Parts: sequence; C-alpha cells; structure tokens
Amino acid sequence: MTKLNTQITYKRKGLVLSNMNLMGHEQLVFCQDTNTGLKAIIAIHDTTLGPALGGTRMWNYTNEEDALQDVLRLSRGMTFKAAISGLGLGGGKAVIIGDSETEKTEALMRKFGQYVNSLGGKYITAEDVGMSTKDMEYVRMETKYVTGIPESMGGSGDPSPLTAFGVYMGMKAAAHYKWGSDKLSGRTVLVQGVGHVGKNLVRHLTEEGANVIINDINEQRLDDLAQEFGATIVMGDSIFDVDMDIYAPCALGATVNPDTISRLKCEIIAGAANNQLADEGRDGQLCADKGICYAPDFLINAGGLINVYSELKGYNREDALNQTREIYNTTLEILNKSEFENITTHDAALKIAQERINDRKTSNI
Repeated sequence: MTKLNTQITYKRKGLVLSNMNLMGHEQLVFCQDTNTGLKAIIAIHDTTLGPALGGTRMWNYTNEEDALQDVLRLSRGMTFKAAISGLGLGGGKAVIIGDSETEKTEALMRKFGQYVNSLGGKYITAEDVGMSTKDMEYVRMETKYVTGIPESMGGSGDPSPLTAFGVYMGMKAAAHYKWGSDKLSGRTVLVQGVGHVGKNLVRHLTEEGANVIINDINEQRLDDLAQEFGATIVMGDSIFDVDMDIYAPCALGATVNPDTISRLKCEIIAGAANNQLADEGRDGQLCADKGICYAPDFLINAGGLINVYSELKGYNREDALNQTREIYNTTLEILNKSEFENITTHDAALKIAQERINDRKTSNI
C-alpha cells in the first residue's frame, strides 16, 4: 500500500490555522492524491470517550478554507453528539472537496479509505451528505474502520431512517415541553431539505397528521414528495416568512441566524441539520429571547450515530431503535435544565456533554 502523508498539518498553501479556529482539535489531516483527484480533510476533535466516529461529506466547496471550517465545526459537534448520547465515542468528521454527482469514483473512495486506515482506528468513518452505502463498500475494501456498510455485509445500512426517527422524537419532546402535549396532528411543520433524512421525517409527520411544508433546491424531489405525501411546496428563502409551528432545518447548517430568527414565525426549531445556529451563543440567545424553543441539533440528530455505533458492537436494529427513542427523554431533560438554570437550550446540552467528557478525563488521571 502506498505510504500516505498523515501528519498533523497547521499550514497548507498559505492557509494558516490558529489555536482559535482549531477549536481544541487533536489532529487535522489533509489528504491529496493527484491520480484519483482526491482532496479531503479529516478532523479529529476529541477521543476522550473513544475513537472519533463521524461521517464523510462530499461537497463542492468554493474553496479549501470553507471546507476546513465546515469539517472543524462538524467534528466538534460529533464530540458532543456522542457524549450527550452516552456513547463510547469521540468526535471526528471528514470532508471530500468535489461534486459528488460527477467527480466521485471507486478509485477516489478507495484512496480515501487508505487515508482512514492510516490513522489506525483513531478515526472511523461513515456515510454523510453526498455519500451512499455503496461508497462505504469501496472504503471498506481499504479499511475496517468504516461503518454504515450494507446490511448484506453485516452492517447497519443507510443510517438516515434512524436519524429522522431521532429528530422526530426530539421534535415531539419539544412539543410536549412547549405546548403540554407531544401530539403533532394539526401542527404545521416546515421541513427544509428533503434528502434521505428529510424525506423520512416527512413520512413520520404525515403519518401523525401534521400539515407539512417542504423546501429544497431540488425541484423534482419536491414534486415527488408533494405527490407522495400531500405536502405543500414553498420555494427559496420565503420559507422564513411562512406561518408555521415548527421549523425543521434538514439541509446544511447556519440557517438559524439573526436575519432568519427575526423573520421566523414558529415556536419550535427542531431539525436534522448540523450546526443550525450560525453563532451558538448569539443565536441560541436570540431564539430564547423570541420565545422559540430550540431543540439542540447535536442531540436530536444523533440517531444515525447511534445506529452506526451499534454496528461496532454487533448490529441489532431493535437496540439501536430503542436507544434512539431515548432522545425524547434527554430532550425533555435538557429543555427543563435550560429553564431551571436560565441558560439557552444549546448551552444546557453542551454543559451535560462536556461534564461527561471531563469526568472521563478526571478518572483517567
């Protein structure tokens, strides 16, 4: 196997990383291969609780700096997602720079798998945006440090149904906290982003009798789902001016920011997207000031992580489903903690997650 360059890199092509934007990361790896066209970044944030498990996202980033900032934020979020879910995992993430529709090949994915393998299990990858279980098969040809492989190979398959179920549980818990009932029948829910996770969330909501509004950049996908579920389509960023009870961001992050918060006509934000708050402190407080109940993203979207974690122990779908169902109770605990301590819901969730990490560090001294 070709020897790979996996050292921690703090300067690359004039891109200088400061301690601030590293966000406490343990390791950062730039991966590049001219033969396959691979350009990727692997970020390992924290391995206190276990190996860093987090999906690989393939996205056509404008530049390397955007890709870097995305992987830094995403990997940090995985640390807290694993901690608050009670899993023996740390936080990591990878991004591949490129168009997943036109630039992804078996050779590229296998080369990426070699980079993952070179880390010796410190980072375990999985499926994320722009990826499929077939891609994980290719990665698996080069490394055992991959989850989300097809069920036919002993894996858990596509994690998106469990991710959607966890978001649904978190949304119902937020409804119970806000309105005294977790029934969503008759409530208007706007789902922004109807890919694999968003579609499964729409299914849950429709089956319960919610009024579902959908939004996506893929017009064909919108038309298909509107026909299948009877959902209403709203295009563009006009979604932030629509009357709704719940806003469910299920695409990319940072859609909850000062501009959108000022326009949003909802009482709950509960979705699957990572890093929904453009600025955690500022925007978490803005939501609280406006009376919007924000269900922390890294808590309620943990179903997919729970699912692939189960794969490491010997996959049992029922166990993964039951553990994902517990997101309901954890969400209620955090929302009540937020109220009792007069802190934002995001800070309440972060506090619980960090306490678990700190306890492990103390016990290891």
